[in-house]
Amino acid sequence: MSVQIELEAFYQRVGFGEDTGKRSCSVPVYTGCLLVPLPNIETRYKYLKYHDLHHIMTGYSVGRIGEGEVSSWELGTGSFLRNPLLGVMNLIALSTGLVLKPARMWRAYLRGCQSHNLYAAKTRKAVDANQWESIGQLSADFLEVNTIKKAAPAKVFQAIEFSLYALVAMCIHATIAIPALVLRVVTDLVLKKDFIQAIKPVKRTDLY
Repeated sequence: MSVQIELEAFYQRVGFGEDTGKRSCSVPVYTGCLLVPLPNIETRYKYLKYHDLHHIMTGYSVGRIGEGEVSSWELGTGSFLRNPLLGVMNLIALSTGLVLKPARMWRAYLRGCQSHNLYAAKTRKAVDANQWESIGQLSADFLEVNTIKKAAPAKVFQAIEFSLYALVAMCIHATIAIPALVLRVVTDLVLKKDFIQAIKPVKRTDLY
C-alpha cells in the first residue's frame, strides 16, 4: 500500500476518522489522569501528519503510553533541534509516559537516537511527493539506521540527555496538571460541568 493509503487506514483503525489533520482551536492532551485541552498551535498542525507516520513506522500506539513512546523516540531523533516547540510537545507527552512506564520511554529514546524523523522540510516534501512507495520503505531509510550510536560511550551521553529531558518533562507536567486538577475540582463543584475530562482508561492493547 502507498504511504497515504496506510496513513488513512491508520486513522480509521485508531478511530480518528477522516477529519484528522483539520485544525481546531484546541486539542485534548494526555496529562496524567486528565485530558487537558491545549491550544492547537500552528506547529502541531504543520507536523501532525509526519508525527502520525512516526506512530505507524515505530508501531507505538496512540494511547497515553504510546504517545509517550513516540514522543521519546522523536526526542531521541533530535526533534528539539528541528523545532523547539515540537520538543516541548514531546516533553508533555513524555511526562505521562514516564509516570506509567519509564523503562519503555528509555527504550524508545534509545531507538530514536539510532533513527531519523520525518520533520526536515526536504523530507516532508519528499513524503508528500510519494518518494517512498510504502511505510516499509520509509522505515528502512529512517528507523534504527545510526548503528554507531549503539556504542557504550554514546549511551552514557544519551542517558544524561534523557535524564535532563525527563526532569524538564516532569516540571512541565506539574505546571499543566496542577492547575488543570484545580480547575476540574472548581468546575465540578461550581458549574457542575466537566471542563477537564478525567480519564478512566480501559485495559486495551491498542492504548498501551
